[in-house]
Amino acid sequence: MAAAEQPQEVKSKVAKVDSEESWDLFTTQADDRGCPVFVHFGASWCVPSLAMNTCFEELANSHQDILFLLVDVDEVKGVASRMEVKAMPTFVLMKHGTVLSKMVGANPEEMRKMVQCYVQFICPATTSE
Repeated sequence: MAAAEQPQEVKSKVAKVDSEESWDLFTTQADDRGCPVFVHFGASWCVPSLAMNTCFEELANSHQDILFLLVDVDEVKGVASRMEVKAMPTFVLMKHGTVLSKMVGANPEEMRKMVQCYVQFICPATTSE
């Protein structure tokens, strides 16, 4: 296969948080734009966390008005502690630093519902002001 025929690699819409500083930067920028943040707290050794990556990526691709972040709790322990993450995977939807919704466990359907609920019920209310 010639180089021109190879499929383009799709850039991930999920940003990986690799330090407390990057967490602060991402969340501050989102707050400044009034953008909600959806966070996947997981670990590289946690099979249920890894299994949720595809669904999380799909949501990020279809909801570009939400900032999707991936936090490895072993790499960024301070953020996991600050957000009171006790088990993986944990998913947190927040806006302006306030947790709107939190889900523990690998349940793709519930994760989709969490985002849809925000988009349908909270988002329209904040944009009509």
